Amino acid sequence: MTLRLSRRSFIAGSAGLLAVHPFSAHASAGQAHLRLMETTDLHVHVFPYDYYADKPRDTVGLARTASIIGDIRAEATNALLLDNGDFLQGNPMGDYIAYERGMKEGDMHPVIAAMNAVGFDASTLGNHEFNYGLDFLMKSLAGADFPVVSANVVKERDSTPTADTTLVKPYTIIERSLTDGAGETHPIKIGLIGFVPPQIMNWDRRHLEGNVQTRDILEAARAYVPQMKEEGAEIIIALSHSGIGSADETEMMENASVPLAAVPGIDAILTGHSHLVFPSATYQDYAAVDAEAGTIHGKPATMGGFWGSHLGLVDLMLERDGNSWRITGHSSEARPISKRNEDRSITALVESDPTVLDSVQQAHDETLAYVRRAVGKTDANLHSYFALVADDPSVQIVSNAQTWYIKEMLQGTEYEALPVLSAAAPFKAGGRGGPEYYTDVPKGDVAIKNVSDLYLYPNTARAVLVTGAEVKDWLERSAGMFNQVTPGEADQPLINDDFPSYNFDVMDGVTYQIDLSQPSKFDPKGVLINPDANRIVDLQFDGQPVDPNQKFIIATNNYRASGGGDFPGAKGDSIVFEGPDTNRDVIVRYIVENGTISPKADANWTFKPLDGASVLFDTGPKAEDYVDEVKGVTVAPAGEGDDGFARFRIQL
Repeated sequence: MTLRLSRRSFIAGSAGLLAVHPFSAHASAGQAHLRLMETTDLHVHVFPYDYYADKPRDTVGLARTASIIGDIRAEATNALLLDNGDFLQGNPMGDYIAYERGMKEGDMHPVIAAMNAVGFDASTLGNHEFNYGLDFLMKSLAGADFPVVSANVVKERDSTPTADTTLVKPYTIIERSLTDGAGETHPIKIGLIGFVPPQIMNWDRRHLEGNVQTRDILEAARAYVPQMKEEGAEIIIALSHSGIGSADETEMMENASVPLAAVPGIDAILTGHSHLVFPSATYQDYAAVDAEAGTIHGKPATMGGFWGSHLGLVDLMLERDGNSWRITGHSSEARPISKRNEDRSITALVESDPTVLDSVQQAHDETLAYVRRAVGKTDANLHSYFALVADDPSVQIVSNAQTWYIKEMLQGTEYEALPVLSAAAPFKAGGRGGPEYYTDVPKGDVAIKNVSDLYLYPNTARAVLVTGAEVKDWLERSAGMFNQVTPGEADQPLINDDFPSYNFDVMDGVTYQIDLSQPSKFDPKGVLINPDANRIVDLQFDGQPVDPNQKFIIATNNYRASGGGDFPGAKGDSIVFEGPDTNRDVIVRYIVENGTISPKADANWTFKPLDGASVLFDTGPKAEDYVDEVKGVTVAPAGEGDDGFARFRIQL
């Protein structure tokens, strides 16, 4: 008889932790309970600390997650701890190690030191592991006390995946002893295989092109899983640094975890990349996904949030079948390290593990000194509370710096006479990050921590050559951020929640309006859905309508220029300059060069007036301090939003 328990079948213990798990309680001779624990998308968050805000934060940190891990190890007879990638980049500590301290042969990367302290059994590579280059990556991995696997990143490609020479081991088979319900121990061979989005070849082309290639995730899985079985793997766990997306397989999928779960021989799947939680209601309408039971194609699965916010858990009931094991029951959950209270405050559910903190204390202290260095001054408040609804100072400074840099770099080239525009998007604009997830740098000194806050990612500067028609369609793509609005109706929701803020490019160097009465020309992923739609109106350069055939240079970053976000004019084939400098370094250099900066928003874009219509949007509560500074629109408070956000109204 197959035992299959839902998440509600867990027995709660003190402090919200499990005292006994039904699988352990019901296991008998020849049966064993195995707990799989997953972290994913740690992004160098070890301390419960926000380096951008320079203050402690209870919602993040492997040191906090480690306390849950310790409790589970104490309560579970058999447990395995696995990481699902994106551990090496993502906060100022990662940048400090990569750009300031460096990694010499024999150095220990602090996040690897922390993972060693926690005692991981294995990890896979995420896409952000490649942001600092292959040399940095391999020196960092050298310190790991655990295997790191990835089956679809190859140094030398052959006729079949199993003949490839992969960058790291494609999989590993670890041998463990399981204790059954009668207290007897039995050997088991557990196969672990890892996958990363093949899009890394676009996202980090400068590091990877000519050095590695990628395979389709499903192609690699179908080749390697049978080989793992032949080598004795009794159960196989996929470490899928790939989101839970469509059930329909397409070539070179970025979010391939659903069809991956259907590959014969894979018994459980740990997912990530999307910075979401599974099981959760987020995925209740996804094909082949049971968001209540925590399964994909009937197989147990989890996704443990991001930055250490959750620990993903998969519980397996195993039964001896001759000399091997088979799964007879399973359940899944994602356990948080904190909770948000009704009054918007955060309560930590666990304390930090002191051993983990000690393992990175020196790097933490050095990072604090690194981010606190002043590099100049600003005479304008730099905040992103209204970045999605009006021209914004936190985006303006990025655009100013990019334009300054690209104009300088193009001097003496065939492109120096062309007009330079700049495309920049708000990275910290609430959303999944919560009501505190905004840039907020007051007038005065600007430190490195503030620059990191203005530009979250270690992207590198790029310039692309486009036409006026592509400029318009680039902006049409960005305008998918907004819902269609009916003229004359009051208090309509403005923001399309399915549209990520990092794809909302604002274009400096031109002026334009957005007509919200029109449908979006592109869907949130950049697919053309309404060819005749025209949200972008009155598009002008230098006071004249933009000629569709006119040539422009757009200053942007390597992600966008190489096809990230699927923007017209930015597919990887229009790049005319690849900078050696990160966009953050460009901003720092711009501030140092100018001493005092004045990145006041100039309202070069606005919404087209729609008589009688008003729209609502949510932002951080501190936005009220800056309402009077917003240019181009009339904004007024409209009460409380959901989940700690504040609500505002725009009269169009």
